[in-house]
Amino acid sequence: MRNSMLTCCFVPPPPSGDEERGPPNMEAPLKKHLFFFDFDETIVNENSDDSVVRAAPGQTLPAWLRDTQREGHYTEYMGRVLTYMGEQGVREEGFRAVIEKIPASPGIMGLFQFLKANQDLFEMVLISDANSYVIETWLCAAGLRPLFRCILTNPASFNSRGYLSLQPCHSHSCPRCPANMCKRKLLGEYLEQRVEERGGRPFDRLFYAGDGANDFCPSVLLGPADTAFPRHDYPMHRLVKETQQSSPATYRANVVPWHSGDDILHYLKKLLGRKVG
Repeated sequence: MRNSMLTCCFVPPPPSGDEERGPPNMEAPLKKHLFFFDFDETIVNENSDDSVVRAAPGQTLPAWLRDTQREGHYTEYMGRVLTYMGEQGVREEGFRAVIEKIPASPGIMGLFQFLKANQDLFEMVLISDANSYVIETWLCAAGLRPLFRCILTNPASFNSRGYLSLQPCHSHSCPRCPANMCKRKLLGEYLEQRVEERGGRPFDRLFYAGDGANDFCPSVLLGPADTAFPRHDYPMHRLVKETQQSSPATYRANVVPWHSGDDILHYLKKLLGRKVG
């Protein structure tokens, strides 16, 4: 179980004074809630795979390359896109300049200010079908990287030729999800591992914020005490509504659609009785 999840888990060095680390033989306080965030069109307001194409010559791709897309195998396609861009001379500085300009979704930075001020309550995990280089680069530029204990995504790094190389996150047997990633499997494995590491003590609540169809699959694991935040009228939201109508007993989480991160922020403040510190 651990190997399949940890191959695509990127954990930052703990910040100094991290509340889950204390003097030897002293039990560290445990965070009460676990919050999962998607990246594309959730934290950022674009699909980052489309964004990086702006680093290509002419900010576009040739038709023969675009025509190689296959449903359920988009990460394979993006691997070919990145190879092509490397062959066209695009290097790290070109990618970085584009990535750092991707806009945050409305209200998201205010939400993260609240979560940063209340780090005693929240363990945060990013779970995304983008890739590690894009996510790390954007989070670092935005000053948000230390907030996330873990990033679950497709590994990406620069090879010996200076090309950005992309690998699939893992394998799975879920018929709903793309071949390279099932977020439900990742969420379940992460949660199982963390509860074990916490001495069997579960989190009080789980939260999940996303937008896409692949964010619906993990949200099915949430229970009645948990909350799903689907972006309003995006695929995740539509799938949640369809399931609530056709099989209401199978979707147990509270559902709070969002237009802006402010919607999530207001819900959390009301639920937890906290204000921005």
